Amino acid sequence: MKTTRREHLKLVAAAAATAIGGGLGFGQEKTMSTVKTKTVKLPKYKNEDFYSAGKFQAEKAREAYLDMMRRHGYPLHLEHAKMWATDFWVTDFGLGDFVNVGMGGIFWVNSQEHNYFAHEIFLLPGQMIVEHAHEATAKGKAKMESWQVRHGSVYAFGEEGNEPPAGLVLPKSQEKYITVKRCYEMVAGQIRTLNRLTAKHFMMGGPSGAIVSEYASFHDNDGLRFTNPNVKF
Repeated sequence: MKTTRREHLKLVAAAAATAIGGGLGFGQEKTMSTVKTKTVKLPKYKNEDFYSAGKFQAEKAREAYLDMMRRHGYPLHLEHAKMWATDFWVTDFGLGDFVNVGMGGIFWVNSQEHNYFAHEIFLLPGQMIVEHAHEATAKGKAKMESWQVRHGSVYAFGEEGNEPPAGLVLPKSQEKYITVKRCYEMVAGQIRTLNRLTAKHFMMGGPSGAIVSEYASFHDNDGLRFTNPNVKF
């Protein structure tokens, strides 16, 4: 079936609008209040679930993320772990507040030689990655990165964006270390890119948690700069 010129122009306009709304553009776009996203019910964890005598229990944290993945229908394929750049790791950033401040992740690829990086980020509901920036190191330039939400949703904070949604509560343990307060709500399928090199940013899991793919230039831990001086990572 042939498409008329008018129909073709309508399709092009629709595609452009989609790119602006869900891609890298920072124009007018739908927020989570107007975009339908899959809701997954997760346990309401407490910090006590992840600590024993004050020591962080990494295995319990991993199991919480694996449970979240199962509920979202996301297979991790642990049988292929030998192919990954790093094992499936978890952290509370040494802050003892994992339910509110922590993350899980896997570096699929991290190539200094070819300057590219692929990372999966796992966040429980309301769980925040400590605010940070990436600086150049002896091994490479400052890291540039983009994020694509695969499942769930996130609140992506940085120098650009909107006012945080009404009722959104950030972890009290991080209040005095948060310096960027603009926010984009991102749901499954949406992509965003850091607005500039060395910009401070952080991410927090939405009500159903989050599984996020990150595409970036080479990652060197020596280039990480956290605004919270108490972080141990």
